[in-house]
Amino acid sequence: MSEHILSSLNESQKVAASHIDGSLLILAGAGSGKTKTITSRLAYLISIGIDPASILTLTFTNKAAREMQQRAFAMIENASTQPLLCTFHKFGLLFLKFHMKELNRKGNFIIIDTDDKKRILKSIDKELTTALVASEISKYKNSVLSPAEAKASAQLKMYQQIADVYEKYENYLKENNLVDFDDLILLPYKILEQNKELCDEISQKYQYIMVDEYQDTNELQYKLLKKICSTHNNICVVGDDDQSIYGWRGATIKNILNFPNIFENTTVIKLEHNYRSTDTILNHANQLIEHNRDRMGKKLIGTKDKGNSIKVYESQDENEETRKICDDIKKLIDSGVSPKDIAILFRVNALSRSLEEGFNKAKINYQLVGGMKFYERAEIKDLIAYFRTLTNRNDNFSLKRIVNKPKRGIGKTTIDKLDAQSVEMDKSIFNIIEDATPEELSAIVGKKNARTLKVFVASMMDLEDVMNESKMKFLDAFEDTFDFRASFDNLPDGFERQANIDEFYGYIRDYFIQNPHLNLEDFLNEIALESDQDTLMHESVSMMSIHASKGLEYKHIFIIGLEEGFFPIIGDGSDIEEERRLGYVAITRAMDELTLSFVHSRFYKGKRAVLLKSRFLSESGLIKGCLTIEKQSGFKKGDLVQHKIFGMGRVQKSVKAGKDYKLSINFGGTKRDILSSFVEKI
Repeated sequence: MSEHILSSLNESQKVAASHIDGSLLILAGAGSGKTKTITSRLAYLISIGIDPASILTLTFTNKAAREMQQRAFAMIENASTQPLLCTFHKFGLLFLKFHMKELNRKGNFIIIDTDDKKRILKSIDKELTTALVASEISKYKNSVLSPAEAKASAQLKMYQQIADVYEKYENYLKENNLVDFDDLILLPYKILEQNKELCDEISQKYQYIMVDEYQDTNELQYKLLKKICSTHNNICVVGDDDQSIYGWRGATIKNILNFPNIFENTTVIKLEHNYRSTDTILNHANQLIEHNRDRMGKKLIGTKDKGNSIKVYESQDENEETRKICDDIKKLIDSGVSPKDIAILFRVNALSRSLEEGFNKAKINYQLVGGMKFYERAEIKDLIAYFRTLTNRNDNFSLKRIVNKPKRGIGKTTIDKLDAQSVEMDKSIFNIIEDATPEELSAIVGKKNARTLKVFVASMMDLEDVMNESKMKFLDAFEDTFDFRASFDNLPDGFERQANIDEFYGYIRDYFIQNPHLNLEDFLNEIALESDQDTLMHESVSMMSIHASKGLEYKHIFIIGLEEGFFPIIGDGSDIEEERRLGYVAITRAMDELTLSFVHSRFYKGKRAVLLKSRFLSESGLIKGCLTIEKQSGFKKGDLVQHKIFGMGRVQKSVKAGKDYKLSINFGGTKRDILSSFVEKI
């Protein structure tokens, strides 16, 4: 029975699947049969007589849990009980149902979702941006920081305010016996931390732990796992350090990199045989990722043929880029390729605008996977509502959308009163605010709101004058007046939203340059037609961010926007190694054919800018050096190096020192500290 389970695996997969006791790290490269290996191991453990009730397998999504369950159980005959295979959050929920009393709380707690959480936070503090507060509290919980510790570590006034809200929020949850998603992991950890006896009991119950996508775990998940393994060392984690792309969400690559040091006598098995991509694609993916220093090191080995060479498109701007891609896709579809085998990937969601426009014109069916069409994004709909109100004072619908964006303290009750007045007087809300005296308006909405609304309408009228005078100055004046773009500073998804706003501003400027005789109203009418895509969804080409593409594969892949600032994103606290891992993920989605595209100019921060091509094009060996690559970045522990006097040595430690790296090198027993620019890698 157990031999049958292992029979379809390659050698590395077999060794991993039949490993029983002790800690095991399965370093699974892209397309290397990770799920097949971990499900085979689960089936193998049960087939040799290990009690299924003593096996716990944790995943990140319900979808992954269901798939693994189906695949594992298809291999097992007559399993008396089923092993627990679920997400981290589901495990936490099951645990709390039995042990919530340890925190002096009842077991009939209610889980709140993200919207509930935001409503509670808003009721505690109306001034702070709710999305920012929610995100910070989530970070505190995942770093196991109490409200008191958050207060103590807050340097800026805003973060002191957030820590205060955190304290009130926690009290509210306790009083009403509520738990949020983060609590589903934090509270079990706290219970196990304070009750050693229960911790030992749970650890004894789950003798064999398996974790999928370990590179995506955060600090709290790691701490919880340590507790569950406290009486044994039987933990098997599967992951790929080269595909760790969720640092912005709290995942820490250190969990997987440090795993062999944290868990004693760890066996590391690398799954390097790739069953997805051609040799050519893998070769360039390997070249790119080798520039990262924070990695354990592995090389994808192809099992398919060499395949076609990778195409690199160079275009003047995004319109030419889109035309080339549309032409290629039409040829592929005409030659019999199914649209569902084709995908376009981008690092920044704003880049979908020119693609969507081009695909609509070329009548190619597309779907945005895990994303929203450009003109359906909230911040773009807000801007369109602003501009519609400017060009049509009778548009109550648009005015109601933007009268409190950015926040001005105008709530739903005030808007409802204005709406009712508008119906009664048969007059638009804009005109009511404009024509009413301050006293008349105060009688409807109160003195403070009346003042705010008068200022708002006066600002809109000033903008109208600017627009009539100069269409090109209008957008700068709009931003100076309302600080719309700046209202997304500090938000968790602020970068993406501001990139969308920049793209939209740039597009409007370009439209006026191309059509000097047309005005804002013409522009709004044009995009209304453009964004109303034929919704008949036949088979369609997929468009998506690289984050959304993880775990997927397509025969034909196009990656656009390979320019410095767009891919990789640089500055703003970005991590170049994580950007490079995103590049590696993107390239390894392709099975048969891959096209990479860069342009010389596109909208950047709201204006058309000249851009440099991405360093990733040269780092992956696709074009001759477009930027200087610091070869030193490749030095890591274990590398063999050559020095012209001391000869050959092995690197024991590598530390950044300015543009160089300070290396501790063992030259045949003699240890020396030498700068990396004085040695060559062998």
